[in-house]
Amino acid sequence: MYAEEISQEERILRMMKKVLTDVAKDTHAKPGFRHSLSEGTVQGIRECLALISARERELAEAGGRAMNMRPHFIDEPKKTVVIPLSATGLKKTKPANEDQ
Repeated sequence: MYAEEISQEERILRMMKKVLTDVAKDTHAKPGFRHSLSEGTVQGIRECLALISARERELAEAGGRAMNMRPHFIDEPKKTVVIPLSATGLKKTKPANEDQ
């Protein structure tokens, strides 16, 4: 997606999500230590991130865009190819412990 295709609202939402997740990462407490943020603040961050994600989904659907923002390798297959075991020349055998 190019910068020209992203609305001002989408850019704001992405920046807010980035800042909130950075705050969560920067204030993460090791197990056994007290968290520097209150439980209410942590819950507020979670709710904000949920609202941001819901709005991003709405905007993507309204714009006819898919929400597949995961990275893909150039040589990654586009779809799964199923090869029957019979086509490989291998024979199905019983596991050794199945007879017992």
